[in-house]
Amino acid sequence: MENEQKAVLVGVFCNNAEGSTDESMDELEILAQSAGTEVVGVCVQNRESVNNATYVGSGKLAEIKDLCQAESPDTVIFDDELSGSQVRNIEKILDVRVIDRSRLILDIFAQRAVSAEGKCQVELAQLKYMLPRLSGIGTSMSRLGGGIGTRGPGETKLETDRRHIKERIHRLQGELKQIEKHRALVRKKRERNDIACVAIVGYTNAGKSTLLNCLTHAGAYEADKLFATLDPLTRVLELDENFNVLITDTVGFIRKLPHHLIEAFRSTLEESVFADLILHVADVTSRELDTHTTVVEKLLDELGAADKPIITVYNKIDGFAGELPVTPDSVCVSAKTGDGIGNLLDMMKTRLQPKQREITILIPYDKSGELAYVYSKCKPLASEHTPDGTKLRVIAELDAIKKLSEFMI
Repeated sequence: MENEQKAVLVGVFCNNAEGSTDESMDELEILAQSAGTEVVGVCVQNRESVNNATYVGSGKLAEIKDLCQAESPDTVIFDDELSGSQVRNIEKILDVRVIDRSRLILDIFAQRAVSAEGKCQVELAQLKYMLPRLSGIGTSMSRLGGGIGTRGPGETKLETDRRHIKERIHRLQGELKQIEKHRALVRKKRERNDIACVAIVGYTNAGKSTLLNCLTHAGAYEADKLFATLDPLTRVLELDENFNVLITDTVGFIRKLPHHLIEAFRSTLEESVFADLILHVADVTSRELDTHTTVVEKLLDELGAADKPIITVYNKIDGFAGELPVTPDSVCVSAKTGDGIGNLLDMMKTRLQPKQREITILIPYDKSGELAYVYSKCKPLASEHTPDGTKLRVIAELDAIKKLSEFMI
């Protein structure tokens, strides 16, 4: 087992929205811990904008160097994405490996990917991130032979020339294209069979996998950590008698999610684009509930899924003592205890209930008068005379289904 690495975190508080904040620095610390790293120091600087050459100013960089000499960290992690030249310039002064938030997130994804598809997506995102930074990364990787920021493609692949890396990217893109084609075929089959699809989305660690398990007993991996699961899991959920839907858990969102990662995971994330209903799971106990909600809504908009019907599922009410949010499009639940799940299922049935459904009915011969109603209100698909009565398969409106419910088989 690897010895736990040590890291110093660095952020710049500036006026633009992309700069670090107290919240994003807290999240960076959680990300570092998720990657198996102990945080031994945090440095922040207030600036109008980041320094183009070294991200922070020269005085702050000297302060960080003193901290590194005192704490001997293996890595210095910056809260925003760095260019290759910034990495080289900072490492030259600090003499410590330097990575940024994007590379840290990619590293966590590399640890958590299990399926061939997930590994392919992560490697593609890493190579696209690393390609313009090869010279800086080469210096970084030669500084220490392991730890965060070095998982995934590995040093050997990064030492090959750009042409070989571009060829590898091209091959990975081809593999993902085949996966996208397969997903498209599966979606068409679902549409032909008129199966409704539900996608679970939300900020990482909001409880999406726990909700899937609560609804379907899926056995999805649950853990109180960021990006506990990457691979989408689809299960059947019986909302009502003769009314099943497919429900899919998707990868968690996070602020400053590397754009290469979004691009690589697009085929997975697009489950929300093609869903008939989206369950947006939000951790009601989080101090940053509004920020997390905004991040998810922004990413859904970027994916082209913002106009889909959405139910906001405020989760973890078992650990919340405040006033619960109440809106027409939301429900409060505890996926852990099951509290409120009945309300969620009722809301899902209302949103997903099709205008027409295919049903099979058996009209006893002593109630053959009902056949006139069936033929006037339904679209017959097949009929058969049986010893017990007339058996019919029909397409019926909801009102007709309700009236004929006693004859449904």
